[in-house]
Amino acid sequence: MVGGGFQNVFKIPELKKRIIYTLALLIVYRIGVHVPTPGIDGVALASFFAKVEGTIFGIFNMFSGGALERLSVFALGIMPYISASIILQLLTVAIPHLERLKKEGEHGRKKITQYTRYGTVVLSIIQGFGISVGLESMSSPGGAPVVMYPGWSFRLITIITLTAGTAFIMWLGERITERGIGNGISLIIFAGIVASIPSAIGNSFRLLSTGEMGIFVIVMLAVLMVLVVGFIIFVEQGQRRIPVQYAKRVVGRKMYGGQSTYLPLKINTSGVIPPIFASSIIMFPATIASFIAIPWLQSIASSITPGNVVYELMFVSFIFFFCYFYTAVTFNPVDVADNMKKQGGYIPGIRPGKRTADHIDRVLTRITLGGAIYVSAVCVLPSILIAKFNVPFYFGGTALLIVVGVAIDTISQMESHMLSRHYEGFLKKGGAKMKGRL
Repeated sequence: MVGGGFQNVFKIPELKKRIIYTLALLIVYRIGVHVPTPGIDGVALASFFAKVEGTIFGIFNMFSGGALERLSVFALGIMPYISASIILQLLTVAIPHLERLKKEGEHGRKKITQYTRYGTVVLSIIQGFGISVGLESMSSPGGAPVVMYPGWSFRLITIITLTAGTAFIMWLGERITERGIGNGISLIIFAGIVASIPSAIGNSFRLLSTGEMGIFVIVMLAVLMVLVVGFIIFVEQGQRRIPVQYAKRVVGRKMYGGQSTYLPLKINTSGVIPPIFASSIIMFPATIASFIAIPWLQSIASSITPGNVVYELMFVSFIFFFCYFYTAVTFNPVDVADNMKKQGGYIPGIRPGKRTADHIDRVLTRITLGGAIYVSAVCVLPSILIAKFNVPFYFGGTALLIVVGVAIDTISQMESHMLSRHYEGFLKKGGAKMKGRL
């Protein structure tokens, strides 16, 4: 990092304030995970979740940071917000009004965010109702009912509690994004996954002590995890650099331009968004179907369980779709080519304008294919480990990709803050002041 490394982070007052603010809100989130929803027998619920590790419930519980297995006020987690964001982005392509809002800058962004909040509340109400009805039909392996006093009063309380919990998490995420460090929604998911690591390690050693897992398997998993982390970091920072040449131009008595640079295209442009979106879409119907005691819905739920061929095919298909979709939404080759042309830039051997846009689009399509294959390979790893080595926790895959990706993004934002303060220090030495600080 700029200015002497990580130890200088807390020497910058504003950056220190942002980090403390972020940690404080994440602590609030973790406290809320342990606040139970009224009317639930916690022992019976824990007995039920003891047998669903590695299933769709296990994944949903991982994303909620353990809130689902306790049925806390944050049991729905941030998934309704992510689902609403997916729906709005898809509708942006299909509905002209939303497309116009997207192009209106800050005003349009605020309006779309408002629609996303409304959608989050609606989805939370639907999921809350499905969960409340499903809980009434659930019982522990010993036969104890999970819901102590079933009925519409329980259902209404559960819907209101879970919806309010999701709305509060959404608010926490927005506050972290605006006044903290990094993307708030991603950091909340990150905190939930990291919080489950100690218990997962404890389960591994428990299986080792009982002889259910050998020491060789434990060592192999540790080495594999290190290799996967290194591979993720390597690919996430990988770029395809398109050379760009700027023509010389004379302004007054000075000559500008003439330098050579490049256009960096990330191999995984969409980051951790595809696996999060894919998991969210698959989990939504599967969770509702699993709670409702209807035979054909139960068969659907069992067919989209991790490790099942149908689930894995759907998961990989959604990952590919969102890799291309999110890249198309966030990166427009036509705009890049137009801006490059206005600034006197061109790609050697390629005519400016449409030919340049087509070339960038062709390169982006190819590297996005590689990125989609990489994300899919990393995300199906847990199913292989659970099936072949009886891994007692959801290792690697989506969770590891999110943890490493969010960590890299957060560190990059911290570096940006340090870099801006570093430059500001030089400006102040020269008698200048930097206005509009972050």
